Amino acid sequence: MTTASIRRGSPELSAFLAAHPGRDWERDGLRQHYLDEGDGPPVVMVHGNPTWSFYYRRLVEALVPTHRAIVPDHIGCGLSDKPDDERYRYTLESRVDDLERLLDHLGVRENISLVLHDWGGMIGTAYAARHPERIAKMVVMNTAGFHMPRDKTFPWALHLCRSPLGAPAVRGLNAFVRGTAWIGCKNERMPRPLRDAYAAPYDGWANRIAIHRFVQDIPLRPGDRAYDLVTWVEDRLPLLAHVPKFVGWGMKDFVFDEPFLQEWERRFPDAEVHRFPNAGHYVLEDEADALIPMIRRFLDAPAPKPTERPADGRES
Repeated sequence: MTTASIRRGSPELSAFLAAHPGRDWERDGLRQHYLDEGDGPPVVMVHGNPTWSFYYRRLVEALVPTHRAIVPDHIGCGLSDKPDDERYRYTLESRVDDLERLLDHLGVRENISLVLHDWGGMIGTAYAARHPERIAKMVVMNTAGFHMPRDKTFPWALHLCRSPLGAPAVRGLNAFVRGTAWIGCKNERMPRPLRDAYAAPYDGWANRIAIHRFVQDIPLRPGDRAYDLVTWVEDRLPLLAHVPKFVGWGMKDFVFDEPFLQEWERRFPDAEVHRFPNAGHYVLEDEADALIPMIRRFLDAPAPKPTERPADGRES
């Protein structure tokens, strides 16, 4: 799917595609789309499921005067290729590899600030756990970088998506994309043109494969495909203790809810935490006017000097 082929029914989507055409690069025969705009310290924004780079559009515009904003569309998402299972392995490990290879391709290997949402949090945190010496700051929004907290019950709607009924609902009816957009904002219902913009890349069964595979890849118990990798990341989280963290949280998210936020606070008690009581999962939509200036202020603030941070993930 390309910018030219995507539907332009939403004025905001049309404006986004015109202002941010992005770039492509090919890896293993697959085309990955990404935004790369501005100059300055790199800020890498990692989206989750079922969004795409469009989620970060206003944050990109706020940051490009002072930062280099890099926003990939995961394989299967947004304007990237959407291969079948024979051409791509839809796993957490593949996602982390993709992010690492893209950043290496762009020569981005130091002073990286990560902005993470939803499943992008697990992808970005795994990358940070591989390369803690590269990370300057982290911004996390309604996401996880660890196993599901013990006092969290896995939502029935996600169980349904993983059941035999999952494919007809997620890939046939587009229920996951449409449903998340419908309930994702709580201050005000996301307007129809904006919901259409989020759904535009996912316009048929074949183009919704990544949406379904993301849900199927959530590790719930030992033996699940991504479980060992998440355990490995958890074990390395202390290596990220030195990294300044900003947490912006929509408190009406029924998936990434209070137990997930408390886990971030428990693991990183020095994090700057902002709760948005009336915001939902799409907190960057719900609270853009408040949240974006906070994130920019956090990213603009001086980071610890390299001598104050551990090198190569080793505590000093």
